[in-house]
Amino acid sequence: MRWKGRRKSSNVDDRRGSGGGGFRFPRGRTSSPRLRFPSGRSSRGLLGSGKGILTLVVIGGIAWFVFGINPMQLLGSLTGGGSGGGVPFEQTTPAGPSGSSARNDEMTAFISTVLAETEDTWNAIFAASGRDYEEPRLQLFTGQVRSACGFASAASGPFYCPGDKQIYIDLSFYDELRKRFDAPGDFAQAYVLAHEVGHHVQNLLGVLPQFNEARRTMSEADANAMSVRVELQADCYAGVWGFNAAKQDLLEEGDLDEALNAARQIGDDAIQKRTQGYVVPESFNHGTSEQRKYWFRRGFEAGDTSQCNTFESTRI
Repeated sequence: MRWKGRRKSSNVDDRRGSGGGGFRFPRGRTSSPRLRFPSGRSSRGLLGSGKGILTLVVIGGIAWFVFGINPMQLLGSLTGGGSGGGVPFEQTTPAGPSGSSARNDEMTAFISTVLAETEDTWNAIFAASGRDYEEPRLQLFTGQVRSACGFASAASGPFYCPGDKQIYIDLSFYDELRKRFDAPGDFAQAYVLAHEVGHHVQNLLGVLPQFNEARRTMSEADANAMSVRVELQADCYAGVWGFNAAKQDLLEEGDLDEALNAARQIGDDAIQKRTQGYVVPESFNHGTSEQRKYWFRRGFEAGDTSQCNTFESTRI
């Protein structure tokens, strides 16, 4: 990926070396703006076809749930919270300022540059609707961190907290992505960040607050099923960003394959096979490898957010 020499985001805070512990998720609520899009489309332009952002799609009377790196694992204590990439990992590489290496410095610059590119993409998309895009902040941390969603450990992987509209990443995750999940490459790393930004877009559109409110009436199976649709939409939004990166000639040969391989490696089925040797489809909450690849590629090839309506799709 051709990223060096490009603008870095000013929305990055380095909190490496700070600590915390445990999970406690306070209740939170986020406004649900309606967007107007060109060609007479309303807010459904970002969500895809449908009856607007406040209706979304309720299938068979099912309410919706999402939140947490593993939504069902956190369900017992969740009353508000975050949405993440769903990749647990073991921290193996120090990432704090005291042990900062040239690799960590370059990774920080890379992440800041990719975040800036997502800002440009979503600012343009929102501007086309006559609205301003509220840019998220990115927090770099080591080990564990306090957010508006409570304390989170690095073992949860990167996550987005709708309560404070911030993305949290321990940079050690990217070493694990490369080593443990066999997903190397800078565009694979960019895909993970773009996915979390996709959750921020969902938050601004009111998707995440509605899930949080409605999840109380859901069974575990229905919660998992709807969580998959939310995560796959974030993958599709990441693909839309990838489309714009390609238009700017930022991609190099093999970059798309890196992202698709990462999507494959962190599918629910791939992770379960790796960690327990068998799969339990009814427990999936982020999507299979093939689903994650499909929806990232769909956004990447279309470059159109209206193609990211996972809620009405029969491909899930």
